[in-house]
Amino acid sequence: MRTEIATLGEFGLIRHITEGIELKNESSKYGIGDDAAVLNYSPEKEVLVTTDLLLEGVHFDLTYVPLKHLGYKAAVVNFSDIYAMNGQPKQITVSLGLSKRFCIEDVEALYAGIRLACEEYGVDIIGGDTTSSLTGLTISITCIGEGEKGKVVYRNGAKETDLICVSGDLGAAYMGLQLLEREKVALQGNDKEDLQPDFAGKEYLLERQLKPEARRDIIEKLAKAGITPTSMMDISDGLSSELMHICTQSKVGCRIYEEHLPLDYQTAVMAEELNMNVSTCALNGGEDYELLFTVPIADHEKVSEMEGVKLIGHITNSELGCALICRDGQEFELKAQGWNPLNEEK
Repeated sequence: MRTEIATLGEFGLIRHITEGIELKNESSKYGIGDDAAVLNYSPEKEVLVTTDLLLEGVHFDLTYVPLKHLGYKAAVVNFSDIYAMNGQPKQITVSLGLSKRFCIEDVEALYAGIRLACEEYGVDIIGGDTTSSLTGLTISITCIGEGEKGKVVYRNGAKETDLICVSGDLGAAYMGLQLLEREKVALQGNDKEDLQPDFAGKEYLLERQLKPEARRDIIEKLAKAGITPTSMMDISDGLSSELMHICTQSKVGCRIYEEHLPLDYQTAVMAEELNMNVSTCALNGGEDYELLFTVPIADHEKVSEMEGVKLIGHITNSELGCALICRDGQEFELKAQGWNPLNEEK
């Protein structure tokens, strides 16, 4: 069944998709239904704000991305930015640009994903906007969170001898994207309706690409262990690119070791299938939404025992630059080869 958005109109659509939204956080005083939301944060907290803009055809391809998954991912990537500041996400606003090819059922599916993410992470939807678009689907989400005063972590605090740590494993989301693109090409122009994409044994890669999770658990583990990172970022553009951001802003260098890069077995298998170097995928793939952080060397023992965290290198003097030490001991300069949406394709 397809119900045109015009049958409800803009305000009817907003009422329809926001029906039943309840505010759970103490800092959310008033949400949807007025000219502005009202928030009240205690003086002991720092307020954190982040925004992400997602454009169809640039950031996602609806050929293989289900709308519910897209909604979930759009919300989670914002939560990840707040966790990367050592904070807790509390509220989001959601703005949508919709072209005529989208119907009410499509918007319901997208919002179902956003609402599911908010339920999972304890975040309130407090407002947003909806308008028509001439270029497909546009999603803009702003997330507001809180951090304890004195415990918010920036990119610019890494010091010489600090240890470089990363959560989870790297490169899986990029391999998931390669798999989806491969199957899309294979099925294009094929008239056989019963032809199905082959994802057997690759479920983990698909999940990492289509339904990533923000690493709230790592923030909780760090707090429990009494560790405040000296710098931190989430990995959206690839490990190499994010590490160089930390080093540039902290005015330091780094050494990371290829043998310590955390890789999942499915990632390695897929890289071999596609004739790609798995370390390059881990360094430059992006969209992992894992946490990259540095800790003082005094916390070595604590962080070594932390489940889901891997030590991959250390911070050096800025004059030594940023380098990867390969398995054979050779040194290669790190390059930020993460995805650049502003690159003009000639």
